Amino acid sequence: MALPDLNSQLILRIFDILAICLIAYVVVTVIRGTRAVQLLRGLLVLAALTGLAFWLDLRMLKWVLEKIWTMAVVAVPIVFQPELRRMLERLGRGGSFTRLLVGQEAVSAAIGEVVKAINELAQKRNGALVAIERQTGLKEYIDTGVVLDAVVSRPLLVSIFDPRTPLHDGAVIIRGNRILAAGCYLPLSVSREIPSDLGTRHRAAVGLSEQSDAVVIVVSEETGVVSVAEDGVLRRGFDAETLAHYLQVRLVTSPGFAWWVRGRGSEGKKKSAGV
Repeated sequence: MALPDLNSQLILRIFDILAICLIAYVVVTVIRGTRAVQLLRGLLVLAALTGLAFWLDLRMLKWVLEKIWTMAVVAVPIVFQPELRRMLERLGRGGSFTRLLVGQEAVSAAIGEVVKAINELAQKRNGALVAIERQTGLKEYIDTGVVLDAVVSRPLLVSIFDPRTPLHDGAVIIRGNRILAAGCYLPLSVSREIPSDLGTRHRAAVGLSEQSDAVVIVVSEETGVVSVAEDGVLRRGFDAETLAHYLQVRLVTSPGFAWWVRGRGSEGKKKSAGV
């Protein structure tokens, strides 16, 4: 009768280890390339010193480290709120409901219009910033702009980003096949990995992608180069074909397949995009 108990305990131990590995993987994926990496290194050093202090019974060092841990519990959530928010949002994301409500054909048609508009804007070297909503809602940023609620179309997007119009400096936010708002303000990233020659539009694109799962497209006003920000990473050098393929995989393909493509084909996409 002891054999089933041993098997059940073994299964529980394996599940326990897998759960810890999954949490560690999510944490590392979220903080990779952010300032939280230095935080993690610092916490590991503190943990090692704490273990050494208890092992050698260094009373004064133990007292100091206890005070530091107490301050860290309060300070870390405040200082690294963006990274913690990003991690919790990623854990809470489910499947995409936009395709179910709007339909894949409508989303695909919208992607075609977006690609045509971006290609035309790039040729004219008109700066543009287009955020496409996915699971994470962008209402707080929609409220900063002018509500349009119009069907996505090439002429509308091109006219919005005409330098002579009042909305060209802000971002356009798209949900499904509709432009929800234009002239929106997005959060600026403070990442040091963004090249210094890139301006506010690129920092805003990366900033929104750090705080949500949106796909953000940028057209450089100086060079006409098309870039895409996703999950805090900026990829540059897209042409119409690679941009259409990228958006099709991210927005239309099933979530499981999109995850597989992201994991297996990211290097190929970076090369094809000229990164």
